[in-house]
Amino acid sequence: MNKVFLTGHLGRDPEVRTFTDGSMVANLNVATTETWKDQSTGERREKTEWHRVAIFGPLARICQQYLRKGAKVLIEGKLETRKWQDQNGQDRYATEVVLRGRNGTLEMLDRKDPNGAGGQSGGGQAGDYGGQSGGGQSAGQNPPIPDEIPF
Repeated sequence: MNKVFLTGHLGRDPEVRTFTDGSMVANLNVATTETWKDQSTGERREKTEWHRVAIFGPLARICQQYLRKGAKVLIEGKLETRKWQDQNGQDRYATEVVLRGRNGTLEMLDRKDPNGAGGQSGGGQAGDYGGQSGGGQSAGQNPPIPDEIPF
């Protein structure tokens, strides 16, 4: 079974590209960090790993609209390795987590309240954004995220 779960933070805003057929891909860089206490020195240690993530289809548009650098996400996908040749004819490889169609899940774990309160409204899968809190909105703010995303 080829299944990957990552919980981490985006290192930069998603890079979204649209293909000639209208389909989209969002490329993310996700940082996962583990911490532990060094047994010999007693110091707190930390290690961060960076993961490439490619999200195809309707979830790419969700990434473009709602994700920004620093956002905390949970991603479920599969590992794929791509091979290509660089300008010098050398074989190059890249391994990334891929979400394609219904074979992947994206959860936004720290969405801010769209009304500026800064609260958290919980996670939720794309299309399941959790409860909306707060009342009206002020001019210049983003509209609230709908309860259902049409796709």
